[in-house]
Amino acid sequence: MARWTHRLEVLLLWALLATTPLLAQGFQPLLDEATLDLLHEELSGELAKDHVIAITRHSRIQGSRQYRDAANYVLERLREFGYSEEDAFIESYPSDGKIHYQTWQSPSGFDMTSAELRMVEPYDERIVGYPEVAMSLMTYSNPGHARGELVWVGAGTADADYEGKDVAGKIVLGTGYGGAVHRKAVLERGALAVVCFLDDERAEEYPDMLQYTGMWPRGSELDRVTFGFNLTRRQGRKLVDLIESGERVVVEGTAKGIGLEPYFMDLPVAFIRGSEKPEEVLIFSAHLDHPKESANDNASGSAAILDMARGLKKLIDEGRLPRPKRTLQFLWVPEFFGTMAYLDAHPEVRGPAYGGSYLANINMDMVGEDQELLHSRAIYTRTPNSIPSVLNDVVENMVQRVAGMEIRTPRGSLSTFNFAVTPYSGGSDHNMFIDRRVPGMMFGHDPDYTHHTSEDTPDKVDPVELEREEIIASGAMLYLANLTDPQATELALYAGGNAAGRLGRAASRAFGLVAGADRESLGAAGAEAQLVLDEELRVARQTLESIAWFSADGEAARRAGIAQLDGQHAVLTSALDGQLAERGLGERPLDLGFDLDPRVPVRTTRGPIDGSYLDEHLGSEDVAWLRSKDHPIRGTVQFELHNFMDGKLSVTELRNAVSAELTPVDHAAVKRYVEMLVGIGLAEWK
Repeated sequence: MARWTHRLEVLLLWALLATTPLLAQGFQPLLDEATLDLLHEELSGELAKDHVIAITRHSRIQGSRQYRDAANYVLERLREFGYSEEDAFIESYPSDGKIHYQTWQSPSGFDMTSAELRMVEPYDERIVGYPEVAMSLMTYSNPGHARGELVWVGAGTADADYEGKDVAGKIVLGTGYGGAVHRKAVLERGALAVVCFLDDERAEEYPDMLQYTGMWPRGSELDRVTFGFNLTRRQGRKLVDLIESGERVVVEGTAKGIGLEPYFMDLPVAFIRGSEKPEEVLIFSAHLDHPKESANDNASGSAAILDMARGLKKLIDEGRLPRPKRTLQFLWVPEFFGTMAYLDAHPEVRGPAYGGSYLANINMDMVGEDQELLHSRAIYTRTPNSIPSVLNDVVENMVQRVAGMEIRTPRGSLSTFNFAVTPYSGGSDHNMFIDRRVPGMMFGHDPDYTHHTSEDTPDKVDPVELEREEIIASGAMLYLANLTDPQATELALYAGGNAAGRLGRAASRAFGLVAGADRESLGAAGAEAQLVLDEELRVARQTLESIAWFSADGEAARRAGIAQLDGQHAVLTSALDGQLAERGLGERPLDLGFDLDPRVPVRTTRGPIDGSYLDEHLGSEDVAWLRSKDHPIRGTVQFELHNFMDGKLSVTELRNAVSAELTPVDHAAVKRYVEMLVGIGLAEWK
């Protein structure tokens, strides 16, 4: 073992030396100091927080009338900033709970005026009211009145929760997500309405915080939806205790208003047109929706790009900042559904890999957290392996730049900037752009105990943090929008050094797969390890090549960087061979332990596949398999399978690409999943 350890150290040293010319000697700033100073001077976290406060006055449910009010607020501010009708406007898309945009069913329109839940037995007590507490009424409820015995069903989201309980004509109390409880209790078992309360670790610590939930009915369910209420843990446990003590608890609920209705999803759009290449676009996005108040999620992101639209235009109009060579676009969306509707109507929004000219997306979702109050940190998620991009390197450089700045505002915190640049993760609208091969990064914060609760209020939004995020996002996009030929060489050297470091970290993961394997699985572990190295090299090469989207110059530096990365990969592969030989595997077979599937699938839809679409169109056995607890095709694995499914990779190659990026995935599961998509017309065999 000592002999092998020494050999590995020598080989890794050679791998490091092979990339030394590309490694940065200390921190190398990309954006020039003068532009950074202008951004720091003009962009305002204080003004952005004022927008947060104004936006949170609206209960901004997707497809609702109040959402339209918030969208109009954005457009009115853009007009005040000097945006013309040509450069700022609202696009509207029908949203009635039945129309589909690709696989995404539009939300129904929704409008309510008041609602109240009372306990009438064993004594009279008002429990909660809307709009007093906006999140208390489940979104996408209908108007109505119900009085009935309250039945406690635990989570209320599984058939087993209802065994031995008659809920027909009664009102159900549960801890599950409101829409799931409503489907089981009301639509399937004849209950009158549902009441849900938050009962997790957060709720134990903050018992007077309630979580918002919604019905999210399918098109076939619209005329059968009743209503529901969200309660705090303190309120919910009080009702449970009464029931479990033997009391007969009767509650009465009333909801007034229009309820579900055909309406629209409104998307404010704004452009700063490019001076030289206006057809090439870098796009900022933020979702405007969520119930009142929903300050950090996501009035903060919406407010941040609104202030960026103001500040950048002002600097340009005053002649202090040159008009960017490429176009900057700002887009405020109803999360997921509205973005999909927009992309469906604008097929030109696609990245260079699909022949388009949309070069980058920064999606700002939860960017204002007061890090001291929420014990949070800023998170910058990289693009996934399916779409490597130098955008990651430029953003990371700007993050480090801002970390060294002293940013303070009169009403802001004194927090130290706490941040992390992390591998890809989903959960917001960057997913939609990534699917169209537009490299997308998400700016956000985590953890945030107030997420999706009544505690997400403007007092937890920090102007200092908003300003940091604005400078990082604006600086990164301006740098790429104006990339000069000398900068392209500089960027290739910088990105090459970063890629070398990532390749080294991938090697650590690869060697770990082999070190953790027993003798019987050593051959498969070696094959998986090689996949990890090969995939990281592909990502590194394509990252450097993506610089050419912004400048044709710097080719010599890109080629040199790729050559040195190839050399590093060769040294690491040799080291891996040595590790396997030391373990007794003389000639390493690339045998992953399963039969290869050469069939090549290609997707027939655009956009990420909505999970509810699969629930509705797959057979019950496939749905049960897809939703089982240990099912391997979920989350990022599922998303990346879709992204890689472009008609170039076989089923086995799809499995290998995702496994190399994330974690080894069962080949049979990938095969079955792809066959399911083909079976319901979401993919076809090429």
